[in-house]
Amino acid sequence: MDDGELLATLLRQVREARVAGRTREAILLGICEVLHRARVEYDWVGFYLADGTKPELVLGPYVGAVTDHTRIPFGRGICGQVAESRATMVVPDVAAVANYLSCSLDVKSEIVVPILVDGRFVAQLDIDSHQRNRFSPTDRLLLENLAKALAPLFA
Repeated sequence: MDDGELLATLLRQVREARVAGRTREAILLGICEVLHRARVEYDWVGFYLADGTKPELVLGPYVGAVTDHTRIPFGRGICGQVAESRATMVVPDVAAVANYLSCSLDVKSEIVVPILVDGRFVAQLDIDSHQRNRFSPTDRLLLENLAKALAPLFA
């Protein structure tokens, strides 16, 4: 499935789930499952949510290997840096990042896309791959468009 079809499928799934009254967590898990199936090189797909009471990320729904990183302070690792900068980070080789929090020795590249509501950081989509240089500009565009579409779930 090409990126346009994948985005349309994801957006339709979100609309249908909202109409059906599904919880935000169920909707986000569904997004993880679709992305994980549609892109086999997306080895871990998940969301981290802003804690709301302190500058920390809390692990939300995800698909992939179990992670010990259930809470991440803002500024720490790729995810924590994205929470502070509110800008997408594409990391072609995680071994080259000094501040990287390793979830697995198998992870070679990562993309983290912030979800913003009125410029305020509320969550992020985090995807790991076991391949170096996995995330292309088209992956970035797809995931940034998805993040914008998910923002109303956090409003």
